[in-house]
Amino acid sequence: MSVEAPTSTRSLRHTISVPSVREFQHRYEAAVPDLPADAVAALLRRQAPWSEMEALIESSAPHGFLFYSKNEAGPLMRAAGNDAECRWYLMGNHVLAERMFRHDPRVMLYAPLRTVIWEDQRGDAWFTLDQPSTQFASFGIPEIAEVGLELDSKLAALLRALEVDVPAELESEPTPHR
Repeated sequence: MSVEAPTSTRSLRHTISVPSVREFQHRYEAAVPDLPADAVAALLRRQAPWSEMEALIESSAPHGFLFYSKNEAGPLMRAAGNDAECRWYLMGNHVLAERMFRHDPRVMLYAPLRTVIWEDQRGDAWFTLDQPSTQFASFGIPEIAEVGLELDSKLAALLRALEVDVPAELESEPTPHR
């Protein structure tokens, strides 16, 4: 496998004001369901065709994303005297990730996407994420960059559904996938 040298693309991190950590957490977790792990495992056990995996994930992810992991950082950090609320997530879609993985498995550095809901020292609540297109463009492979743009668009739609500000950089039109 020949892999192009990475380009010097700068990752964009977006931090968006949200009403409160707990309120946004409930809205976010209602909009993005957990990975249907048992159903995925059953498909893998019976070596189902990939088309069945695609159908399962499409029907399971109303906004195109699923949670692979989520965790509260607060309780552990409180042991060191920090009192900020913070919940982090690994959110993604392995059907979309596969469209990148086939070109370069290193994309798994950024798939699934990492997001965090947190509060600052004043108690203001925030949602932070790295822009997928900037991360995936760093591989210098057009097919991977294309999926990154598609993920930007899906994130913008999710943020609109969650009724929070959408960074303008996420609003670019993705090229339809092949």
